[in-house]
Amino acid sequence: MNKPVALSLDETRFARLDRPQRIWSVAAIHGHAAKLAALHRELVPRFVPGDRLVYLGNYTGLGPDVHATVDELLHTRRRLLSRSGVFQPHDFVYLRGAQEEMWSKLLQLQFAQNPPEILEWLLDHGIGPTIEAYGSTLMSARGHVRDGPRAITKWTSALRNCMHRTPGHHELMTAVKRAAYTDCGGLFFVHAAVDPNRPLQTQGDIFWWDTGLFDGLDRPFNGFTRVIRGFDQKQRGVNLDLPYAATIDGGCGHGGPLVAVCFAPDGEVLDRIET
Repeated sequence: MNKPVALSLDETRFARLDRPQRIWSVAAIHGHAAKLAALHRELVPRFVPGDRLVYLGNYTGLGPDVHATVDELLHTRRRLLSRSGVFQPHDFVYLRGAQEEMWSKLLQLQFAQNPPEILEWLLDHGIGPTIEAYGSTLMSARGHVRDGPRAITKWTSALRNCMHRTPGHHELMTAVKRAAYTDCGGLFFVHAAVDPNRPLQTQGDIFWWDTGLFDGLDRPFNGFTRVIRGFDQKQRGVNLDLPYAATIDGGCGHGGPLVAVCFAPDGEVLDRIET
């Protein structure tokens, strides 16, 4: 049994998984609601008391069904919570991915120094389907950005209001965590990366943007046995063979399957689903 790791992390930013028997982790979804629903059809019957479920970010962007993807996440959470008090809300964790981080930045675009340039960068990185899911178009986005801060504020407010009118969507997006960890000190869950040379509290945006240092994990990170990530920007596929790290991204949104992997608290792989 691993000894507990002494951590003083902000619980509004980091999720603690208490006394898990098994931890299911779901890789980047990228707006592919049908694949997520198919994965849930296999996962839900296997989900038993003592299990925990961690979604590793990038629910939106790229794919064709952003709205339905978020609905599917919410529906499955309600379905599992309805099991006669067996599960609690804190048994389910949603991490912030690069897409969710970009959405947050988009909603503050009026404060940026160069909004047109930033918008094009966001569009190049897949934010377009999310803009369309919440009531706008790419043409409208570019038009408002050209018209200055007041027009941008009106446009981002409309996006925000559309999300607020969609039951549960705003609440989910504001509840996402930066990372998650098991209380026994075994596993640390992130979206894309960690920098093994930095303390945990100073990782910053590295959780969302891989600098290439994740591949250099040659020792336990901050005392954790293994770091699990759900998105590989280089799209190299699932890799469960490294001693201190694991990548579960099968390439959903880039032509590959959506993957979920079940881990024991010590990092052993117990089960796997691909859809």
